[in-house]
Amino acid sequence: MVRLEGVALHYLSAGRPGPEALRDLSFSIPEGGFRWLLGASGAGKSSLLRLLHLAVRPTRGRLAVFDTDVGRARRAELPALRRRIGMVFQDFRLLPHLSAFDNVALPLRIAGRTEPQVRADAQEMLRWVGLARRMAALPSQLSGGEQQRVAIARAVVGRPSLLLADEPTGNLDDGQAERLMLLLQEMNRLGATVVVATHNAALVARHPGPALRLAEGRLLGDD
Repeated sequence: MVRLEGVALHYLSAGRPGPEALRDLSFSIPEGGFRWLLGASGAGKSSLLRLLHLAVRPTRGRLAVFDTDVGRARRAELPALRRRIGMVFQDFRLLPHLSAFDNVALPLRIAGRTEPQVRADAQEMLRWVGLARRMAALPSQLSGGEQQRVAIARAVVGRPSLLLADEPTGNLDDGQAERLMLLLQEMNRLGATVVVATHNAALVARHPGPALRLAEGRLLGDD
């Protein structure tokens, strides 16, 4: 499903390459696998998720997702690959002019699903995350935790093959965080490959699993 071989990433600063955010990463995640992504702030977790979401390409090394070499793929090939990836962003990235329902429905409509199917799937997912009574609310009318749950529902409603989550429990209380983990585990049980970046050590302890550990852009361990 995912394979990195000697991957590095640096961002441009004033038009010039800046320091490497990721260095010499080599690991693989099998289809249907689960990985925690752990490390202190600045370790490179978000940069790695951006790579896996195909938002950026490696500066060097080889990244393969769905058996496609991302570095060599034509730009026109990437949108179809991204549609197979669900992403829960740390900053939610909800469209402010759309209701909670329409934010969740958006990826289904882009994929060309019929409107009855869109309505059924979006409503089911919003009920699952506890927002059945908030479907018509705009993001500005929702709390941070509610916005986080809308972002989670949007990421999983299309049943992606690869599901990435960047600190998905950051704005959730313990009960909501546990409900989210049940959802992620169910997605994983149904065959999705899942990668979850988190600082929540208690959550990892309650739900032990293989982990990728980063420090200063390098992989400390893959266990």
